[in-house]
This record gives sequence, C-alpha cells and structure tokens, in this order.
Amino acid sequence: MYSDLVMDHFSNPRNVGEIEDADGVGQIGNPVCGDVMRISIDVDDDRIADVKFKTFGCGAAVATSSMVTEMVKGKTLAEAAEISNKASPRPSAACRPTRCTAPTSPPTRCTSPSRTTW
Repeated sequence: MYSDLVMDHFSNPRNVGEIEDADGVGQIGNPVCGDVMRISIDVDDDRIADVKFKTFGCGAAVATSSMVTEMVKGKTLAEAAEISNKASPRPSAACRPTRCTAPTSPPTRCTSPSRTTW
C-alpha cells in the first residue's frame, strides 16, 4: 500500500522534536481525521539551519512530516515556501489510497494506522 520510502520515514522518522527558542513555528491540521503537525525552524542567514517536527496522526502524516523536514533543511526561506504537497517527484507515494492524507493535503477521511510522534 505505501512505498518503501514512506514506510522508512514512518518507521524511522527524521528530525522529530521541538526547537527551543525557534525562529519560526507553524502548525497545521486536518479536522476530518485529526492529524496535527507542528514544525519549528532555526534560520541562519535566510537559510533553514535546523528543523524539527511533532506530529499526532496517521502513518502518512508522520511520514510526510519527516519527509518535508528533510526537503526544507538547508533551503532558503523562499525556496522552502515553494514546497507544496505537489512538490514530490512521486506525488502518490505518501498515500496511495486518496482517502488517507497527511496534514499538508486537503481534508479527507484518514483510515491508516495511527502513530504519535508528539
């Protein structure tokens, strides 16, 4: 059902945690299935020097959170702002059945197993 890449990020999420005194903190959620992702960043010279996340949600939400932190680390704020849920080279990789979405996707019904990195 999920790609090997997504399963790897779900089983071994990268950048889990919270940055104290972060330069930026954002939170997004999916009210339909209850997924919530909080991300914090440290910025040096307009580049994301460090990024951490905490996610409460389904496997796709945890994997997506981990994947996006890897995508933005080292990018400028402008480059990171360009990333969307359509940025993946394999957009269907995060969640094959379209009923299950991570917090970066439009709200839909989520039916995958839950895991908490909160």
